[in-house]
Amino acid sequence: MTGQAGSTREPRAPETHTLQVPTAVLTYDVRPATGTTAPALLLIGSPMGAAGFATLASHFPDRTVITYDPRGVERSHRTDGVSTSTPEEHADDLHRLVTHLNGGEVDVFASSGGAVNGLAFVAAHPGDVRTLVAHEPPLARVVPDSATAMRASKAINEAYERGGLGPAMARFIMLVSHVGPLPADYLDAPDPDPAMFGLPTSDDGSRNDPLFAQNMISSTHYQPDIAALRAAPTRTVIAVGVGSAGQLAERAGRAVAELLGLEPVVFPGDHGGFLGGEYGQTGEPDAFAAKLREVLTQG
Repeated sequence: MTGQAGSTREPRAPETHTLQVPTAVLTYDVRPATGTTAPALLLIGSPMGAAGFATLASHFPDRTVITYDPRGVERSHRTDGVSTSTPEEHADDLHRLVTHLNGGEVDVFASSGGAVNGLAFVAAHPGDVRTLVAHEPPLARVVPDSATAMRASKAINEAYERGGLGPAMARFIMLVSHVGPLPADYLDAPDPDPAMFGLPTSDDGSRNDPLFAQNMISSTHYQPDIAALRAAPTRTVIAVGVGSAGQLAERAGRAVAELLGLEPVVFPGDHGGFLGGEYGQTGEPDAFAAKLREVLTQG
């Protein structure tokens, strides 16, 4: 078995465990590697859970790989009945998970909302992370058109509260696929028709979606602690996708990199470039994993 990305790999069956943390029970998976001195590699998303990283994990057989479902997502659940989660809560969960596992440093690849949580994690617990690769954090607050971007994010949440999944997802697709700064009159356009995207037009009454109900506002409106990130011993890498140039998450990644005085690293593919068929989406997982290995090795 070789550790080179894109080579023949035998999938490792993950070892599944649970961890009780304040107000939640987390489910996490460990794919152990023997004979390695490298830190464990933690792969995180939000609201995407562990299942989204199966392909990426398979490219690192020489590393112990940890994945998990964030609180309120898939196999992990909140125990306090609260319907929203914050990057600070996710950061505390990650700290408790890493401490529970080995109490030492880990490398972290964090994508989308997971990248927001990864930035919060390093700011609060810099001793836990050797290298953070934050891939396209969708931070509406940091882009030049932040006022419109934050209102657009809030409008998605409001559409969900009014009409459920279909209207919210239609607005979400329109926002995340928009290229370039949002015009000031962006929200003046009519609500998109969910049917245009093959989305449900009826409302099932549920309001517990992990993206729209739990993380939409707290993630996009989060203000990263730039001073803490600059002061941390952690090596922070901001990654953006070549295929998502000009989209909100890519622009936000570049804005965070600028605030940190860093040059963003361009990865193959788009926002889901690491996916290998998970959730019906396929990016460029072999090339993406090779780039991630290169970046981690440089650290």
